[in-house]
Amino acid sequence: MRVYVPATIAMLEQLQRDGELRAVSGTAFALTPALRESYAVGDEEELSYAAMAEAARASLRLLAVELETDDAARPRRAVLSADVEDAQLRPDLDDAVVRLTAPVQLSQVASAHVDLAEAEDAVRAAVAAVDAADLGDLEAEFVLGEVADHELAWYATQELPFLLELL
Repeated sequence: MRVYVPATIAMLEQLQRDGELRAVSGTAFALTPALRESYAVGDEEELSYAAMAEAARASLRLLAVELETDDAARPRRAVLSADVEDAQLRPDLDDAVVRLTAPVQLSQVASAHVDLAEAEDAVRAAVAAVDAADLGDLEAEFVLGEVADHELAWYATQELPFLLELL
């Protein structure tokens, strides 16, 4: 199953260093049957993009912790696209949520998706607004819409060392 793992730049560095990454709380996102049923229309690519967008939003929550505790943390969303066999469906949490029972191996990663530098201000604002947006605050939801306007850049797995070096 193709899954989308929310991450941060520090987590990508850990993946590169250790060859594996454990998703926080085992949480990832995927094109699940529940997600497919929740959309009236949409092909495989569009629905996979919706799952990846959920992972990007979850990345904001990971960044909130990092930015609060680490002055060197980089305010960029990151999502890993990986092919795993151990994903358990969790429709009780949300339509696209899956639980991973094992770390994601670097060899399972198909690509990494990371914000460009121009998104950093929007990411910082979204990190501050994500909880309020989840509670229904329309202004906060607008702020999250601003960061969603920044497309994540796609990187092949073999480009990961160069990406991390250049950041």
